[in-house]
Amino acid sequence: MELENWDTRYFISYSGVKLPLKLVNELADESHLENRNTYFRGCYAADQRLMLLEKLVYGEVELRHVYTYHANGVLAEAEITDADGEIDLLRFDETGAALKVD
Repeated sequence: MELENWDTRYFISYSGVKLPLKLVNELADESHLENRNTYFRGCYAADQRLMLLEKLVYGEVELRHVYTYHANGVLAEAEITDADGEIDLLRFDETGAALKVD
């Protein structure tokens, strides 16, 4: 996934547990990153939908969420990669209800 295709912004944390996660406490600019051990990078499409979320710890990606959406704007899929590289794939129908993944 090419980061330059998105509006990339940086945050201190996130709120809630529902996907897609909501990033909060945006950092004013990238110069504030060099003083932080942990922060979140959010990459947004032109319509401001969160497409990629990464938790960075000491410059390394510890957690990654890649989101895709249905035409109606509801989350369709969340691919979640943890610090060990394990990937979980969650799928949702057009109403946001979770679907069973085989």
